[in-house]
Amino acid sequence: MQRLDEMQSHFRDAVVQGETTRIMPALIGGRDPAYRLKIHQRNYQTSLTEALRTKFPATEWLVGTAFLTEATHAFVGEYPPAAPCIAEYGAPFPGFLRRFDRTESLPYLEDFAKLEWHVGKAAIAVDQPPIDSTALSSIETEALPETQLTLQPGVRYQHADWPVDDLMTLYLSDTAPDQFMLTPASVWIEVSGARGAFHLNRLNAPDFAFRKSLLVGLSIGDAAECALNVNPDFDPGLGLAALLAAGLVTAIGRNNPVE
Repeated sequence: MQRLDEMQSHFRDAVVQGETTRIMPALIGGRDPAYRLKIHQRNYQTSLTEALRTKFPATEWLVGTAFLTEATHAFVGEYPPAAPCIAEYGAPFPGFLRRFDRTESLPYLEDFAKLEWHVGKAAIAVDQPPIDSTALSSIETEALPETQLTLQPGVRYQHADWPVDDLMTLYLSDTAPDQFMLTPASVWIEVSGARGAFHLNRLNAPDFAFRKSLLVGLSIGDAAECALNVNPDFDPGLGLAALLAAGLVTAIGRNNPVE
């Protein structure tokens, strides 16, 4: 007789991977236990596929419903949920699209889907009151380089090889031009938002390096060094002032939920 933990593991394998050999002896009652198991398998696949589609409507607009449905179906088979919260499911999907069949003609698809993921996460964030622009004045000058900052929960940063923010803007405007040419170009995108709204801001490379470094927990001095490595003309004072003026700093200290 199977132990409870074994039965649970075998049932998971049957639902997620389609491996039914070890669970079938434990299925009893009713006319057709195998048919009831198929209902669970179908519900699992359908619910996760639909959950992904609702998170990537812009990607569906770009590639079409049939293509996205096929891709999400394949993704669900390869990437079962790793956490109980369905809201967190789907982070690897943009990278999966890069490897999916028939995407050679869409080299920007991964960048676009990744941007949509960031937009979705930003839009459901809860914003915090930003600190006053004078809040850093109380910190001793010699201590400022070692100071860490907390940014708004809805802030995300993405470097893309294609101007996918233009493509996202096109989707959001609900327009379909007769012709739209997307050519390769490095872009540094800041996504910010909260409570159902979001904003796309294209940055220059050093400002992007500075802000992203702060987001992942680097001190002001280390973040400035990262930006100066990109462009020696970067002005850390102006970069910090612009970040504060944008209302993106919520506290002095490290507490950023980096993903």
